[in-house]
Amino acid sequence: MINEILRDVTDFIFLEDPPRPVDILFLPGGSDPAIPERAAELYHAGWAPLLLPSGGVSVKTGKFDGVKRKQDVYDLGYRTDCDFYADVLRKNGVPDAAILREDRSGFTKENALFSRRETDRRGLDIRTGMIVCKSFHARRCLICYQLAYPETELTVAPVDVYGIARENWHETAYGVERVLGELARCGNQFTEELKALAGE
Repeated sequence: MINEILRDVTDFIFLEDPPRPVDILFLPGGSDPAIPERAAELYHAGWAPLLLPSGGVSVKTGKFDGVKRKQDVYDLGYRTDCDFYADVLRKNGVPDAAILREDRSGFTKENALFSRRETDRRGLDIRTGMIVCKSFHARRCLICYQLAYPETELTVAPVDVYGIARENWHETAYGVERVLGELARCGNQFTEELKALAGE
């Protein structure tokens, strides 16, 4: 029984789609360079002409929480998640003209909603998009961006960080806490939207 539970949780939380051409790469905020580094690889491979890193400061601390890895490479004293991601993209060869910016959001749902405001402000018709995010964050990111871009076909390009992956998340207390925390947030952060669908 426990193996079935682990399988079901894993299949729900960890999503991955094969890369394909899209209009834009979405990068919900964070502090690990692996996400924008992967996005730069996807850009150079020709999968998208534009990238939209998103994120202001942490709602918990009121500031950018600091670079998690490669502090010797990414060392500009960043003000926001977006500033950090944009610098990683530039240092990995992505031209400024391809990098859009959203630097006011404080959490994942805002990452998506404020990204939509930015693409709308620019008059962009986003038919397809790829979300580049932490692998254990994939389901919640997809839900948030689906709500913000209901007419857009979205895929997910996950990146394993913090030692947490589809294969091993249940093997450490930290992995269990992060993944089950995501499972809880996939329910409690969308109560109002689901009530609205139910007509309440």
